[in-house]
Amino acid sequence: MVSIIIPFKNPMPYFKDCLKSILRQSYSKLQIILVNDGSTDHSLKIAEEHQIKDHRIKIVANNGSGIIEALKTGANLASGRYICRMDADDLMDENKIEDLRNLLLLKGEKFIAIGKVAYFSSKKEMGNGYINYAHWLNNLTANSNNFNEIYKECSIPSCCWMMHLNDFLKINGFQDLIFPEDYHFAFKVYYGNLKIVTTQKTIHFWRDHPKRTSRNEKVYSFENFIPLKLYYLKKYEVKENNQLVIWGAGKKGKKIAKELIKDSFPFIWITNNSKKIGHIIYNNKIVSLDYLKKEVKKIVICGISDPNFKLPNDSRFNRFFKFY
Repeated sequence: MVSIIIPFKNPMPYFKDCLKSILRQSYSKLQIILVNDGSTDHSLKIAEEHQIKDHRIKIVANNGSGIIEALKTGANLASGRYICRMDADDLMDENKIEDLRNLLLLKGEKFIAIGKVAYFSSKKEMGNGYINYAHWLNNLTANSNNFNEIYKECSIPSCCWMMHLNDFLKINGFQDLIFPEDYHFAFKVYYGNLKIVTTQKTIHFWRDHPKRTSRNEKVYSFENFIPLKLYYLKKYEVKENNQLVIWGAGKKGKKIAKELIKDSFPFIWITNNSKKIGHIIYNNKIVSLDYLKKEVKKIVICGISDPNFKLPNDSRFNRFFKFY
């Protein structure tokens, strides 16, 4: 059985279509856990009507408030061999659950199964940013390379994954998530040493619309990604006697620097911009790229947003992490 966790808060008018796409899945042994996060529209009534018709649906009230608490509430009730999640305004391909489950049957535990995604738009034009993100994700998924660029952006597609419940519990599931919760979960999967198995099919459809949470809530702004990246980088990648280096003194490099200064974490700041070399920014002197030649082990955060920037290969003394 597959447990699907679906938090919902005022998802109308898209909720019926979402539920329909779940109920028509080719794999039918489902535990469908709908977590009401204080909806004030008539989505709870819709959920109750579907529950009467389909015994696989279980409706519960969020034990707290907000998406993270709703995910925890739902996960605590999961009893399937496998677990996944779903957003209440998205759609599934009819074979999504079967395809992901088959991958896990083939590989066994210690794997997360992932599929390709696509955006579609309701009541607005589709933005290029979302399209580009889906394209980037799908390119990674095509070769099971999702973890290769995990420090750039959330590289596990939201709601388009499945894993063994045992593995989910070993990494403590949703229990200690912070915003942005999908990105945090991706890091937990990565440092939980799970491997990736993927399907080449597009099996999940993200709906962009004017009320989409990730579009309207400040907790999903890019600035909130930086503290999470730095937390995991410092915890797992920066070893004793490593030097932390920021490469880039533009707006994005400065945002990284501010977070490190806030935590009183020392770093070296480098740039290839000759106009900034030697300048003092936030009481830190900017130095040239010659610093990379020093024979000391370094973790180099590349805070450069130029699309033409190519991440250098790691070397004996330098390991590079692209943040943008």
